[in-house]
Amino acid sequence: MRPYLPEIERLRGDITLERVRTGWASWRGRAVEPLLRESLARLLPAGLLPSVPVVGAYGTRSNSVGIDVVGADREPLAREPHFLGSVKWLERSAFDEDDLLALQRHRAAVTDEPVPLLAISRGGVTAAGLHAAFGPEELLTAWRR
Repeated sequence: MRPYLPEIERLRGDITLERVRTGWASWRGRAVEPLLRESLARLLPAGLLPSVPVVGAYGTRSNSVGIDVVGADREPLAREPHFLGSVKWLERSAFDEDDLLALQRHRAAVTDEPVPLLAISRGGVTAAGLHAAFGPEELLTAWRR
């Protein structure tokens, strides 16, 4: 909120509040991604996904490639990704075919290897072709062990 403090000081908190309301879903998704990655790391190995030393994220400086979940051999620069994934943490939207296509494009930009793909979604998964999918209930089990 720091950049909007002058707005609030001018008694225009209504503008700031509207900005928060309209951007809430996007902000919430980015805010929970580290927790979701940690939950996944605690669940591994899971199905076709191996246990890995690091579960992180990857993005280019230009933002042309952004991968929410990367299972890697080391950090900060992985030599070999073991799996890649996407987070879609929206209440009323499932991870769908368009999201899968975007993830496949990002995988092609990172590696030529057919590494497994996964989705982490609050609203479910309708896309076919993923190697794994995790929702809130599966991720919560990671903290109950």
